[in-house]
Amino acid sequence: MKPGLRCGCLSSELSFLVEPSDVIAVRDRPLMLDCRVQGEEPIMVTWRKNGVPLPTSPRVRVLANGTLFITSFQKRREGSDADMGEYDCAAQNRYGMLVSRKAKVLLASLPKFHTHPVSMAVDEGGVARFQCQINGVPEAIITWERDRVKLNTTEIRYTLLPMGILQVTGVRQADAGVFRCVAANPANTRYSHEAMLNVTGGASRIYKEPFILSGPQNLTLTVHQTAILECIATGNPKPIVSWSRLDGRSIGVEGIQVLGTGNLMISDVSLQHSGVYVCAANRPGTRMRRTALGRLVVQAPPEFLQWPQSVSKPAGGSAVFTCVAQGVPEPHLIWLKNGKVLMPGHNVKLTNNNSTLALTRISAEDEAIYQCIAENSAGTNQASARLAVAQAKDLPAAPEGLTASGLSANALQITWSQPPSNVTDSIIGYVLHIRKIGEPDSQELQEAISKGTFQHDVTNLEPATTYSLYLKAYSPLGASQQSRTVVATTLGGVPTPPTFFTKVVNSSAVQVLWELPSKAGKAEGFRLSYRKVPHADFQGPVQLPCHINAHTISNMEPGAVYEVKLVAYNGNGESDCSKRLVSLAEEGLSDQRGNSLCQCRDGEASLGSIVIGIHIGTACIIFCVLFLMFGYRRSLFCSKGTQDSWSVPRDNTGHIRNPKDGANCPRVESTPQVVTHVKLYSTISFIKCSSVSQTPEIIINIIIGWTVFDSLSFCLLPVVTQVVCPAECQVIIEQQSSGLPGIGTG
Repeated sequence: MKPGLRCGCLSSELSFLVEPSDVIAVRDRPLMLDCRVQGEEPIMVTWRKNGVPLPTSPRVRVLANGTLFITSFQKRREGSDADMGEYDCAAQNRYGMLVSRKAKVLLASLPKFHTHPVSMAVDEGGVARFQCQINGVPEAIITWERDRVKLNTTEIRYTLLPMGILQVTGVRQADAGVFRCVAANPANTRYSHEAMLNVTGGASRIYKEPFILSGPQNLTLTVHQTAILECIATGNPKPIVSWSRLDGRSIGVEGIQVLGTGNLMISDVSLQHSGVYVCAANRPGTRMRRTALGRLVVQAPPEFLQWPQSVSKPAGGSAVFTCVAQGVPEPHLIWLKNGKVLMPGHNVKLTNNNSTLALTRISAEDEAIYQCIAENSAGTNQASARLAVAQAKDLPAAPEGLTASGLSANALQITWSQPPSNVTDSIIGYVLHIRKIGEPDSQELQEAISKGTFQHDVTNLEPATTYSLYLKAYSPLGASQQSRTVVATTLGGVPTPPTFFTKVVNSSAVQVLWELPSKAGKAEGFRLSYRKVPHADFQGPVQLPCHINAHTISNMEPGAVYEVKLVAYNGNGESDCSKRLVSLAEEGLSDQRGNSLCQCRDGEASLGSIVIGIHIGTACIIFCVLFLMFGYRRSLFCSKGTQDSWSVPRDNTGHIRNPKDGANCPRVESTPQVVTHVKLYSTISFIKCSSVSQTPEIIINIIIGWTVFDSLSFCLLPVVTQVVCPAECQVIIEQQSSGLPGIGTG
């Protein structure tokens, strides 16, 4: 266990010096579990078994130093469970409770063998292998006997593996006999069944392919344990045993040893030793070989990379504890509050796979010791921290007199009042909180300021950007309340004019909508004004914050025309304005033409508007002249060609033929074709009276009239034009875009 980091401003932390560890007890023997703590006295130590408080009795006592002493460990007791289980100790003082890691207490036992050695016959010079298995607590020590006499394992041909395996290589006649295995631990000693080894014939000279008698088994171990991977092979000639990793990585040499003729032993295994190991038996001088695979999995108990730190926070504030642990497999994290599992609630939030504990709206009830418990199949670990809740009377007062002003395009200067000397002594520093207007609180930046400073320049800011700022004073017990929030804008210009449009809601209300700045902080807010045309005075302005992009103007005069004006502003001034005209004459026709940037002097018409009006008037005159000319030409063309009228060409089926083929129009009696255009808003239309004779086609232009609406805009009036073509001519209507924005087609 590694204790949590301690804050020097808090009293001596409650922590463990010694925690209980896993132990194997012997029935009817005494058992002691250690638990030693330090911290502010008085400290009370209690014990729990399987999460339930352990009652004390003459047989079960807690010593003065916190150690649990059981005078006689029992496998079963009348009316209760055995003493086996998971034990932990809890230490408590006035600041809270701390719980130790869990220690597993097992009863020493040695049941019967579940695998016994089997008799076998081996050729002289061959390999013999016996195996026995028994599950002892603790793991039994296994030895072997031949003919009831302990086997002398100093002979190099004899290899004993801890998992109950006996290997005999280069078997001789003298090795024949009766073998059995002996298992012993503190609980008992047991003997396996006996197995006979018969040695037959002399050394064989018959060729035998390599054969792996027993290959490596899958193993799961904890770091620092010893791994033994078995590999014993037979064959004639005697095969050569070698080891490799399936992933091609080197096995290494440190801590590596070969037992007998081919068993691999890895002392003090680490996570890097995990992998699949390949045992190969090769016939000497050839590529003939046999292989066997075994997987080694190495686990690691949890270790902390980051521990929660004890803190002091004011009531109503928030606290965050972080706990990061690593291990194999990945540890699972849980949090305890004064020894009880902490669940997410109204002011408790667990995030990042429980590695972060956040407490909000802290009150006196939240003052406690918080523990992070990391668990996996290889073990457990714990770290702790204390939350102290400071009352307002114990904290410094909020800084006063905070002001901020633009210093440059990238800097602001803030100042505040120096507190009285008795308050200054308790302050260890200040923290400035700064955020762009319009950005969320999560984007807030913080800057530390030394305790003797009452003026500070904030640099590396954006030009022409508005920021909100406030200040907190810190003492060893925590932070003060925040100062008043001030707003300041860096130098560098005013915002760009906002783009907006209008929507008629009903006969007396208009909704104004606009685009927010692409970069937060460029505008501190907006000012919206409006006037009834032709009145000179604007109503308003309506002041709107920078995050609002819509406003409804109500109580307007039905059927009237209004001019709406919008500007953006920051600490450097107002932008140029955007203006629009809106008519309430017809509900639903909201956005009248005009979104002009201007100097926004009320009652003045811009010079550009006058110039536009003059140009439009001139254009109207020119169009009228052209209309008269084309009308005159039409009468000439349509009167030429024949004494009668032109006729429309048709084929034998009676269908109209394409005038483009150049055929003459047969003479037929017909009435003239009349084309009437009632409304033309968005296009200039050309009516072509195409002659089917060799006479050039007649082109008649419909003139669109423009009328100056006022000094700021113009509107398009509908024109009713009747065009009369001779009956012998085909009417072709073509439209050409006028290029006039925002005009609808009727």
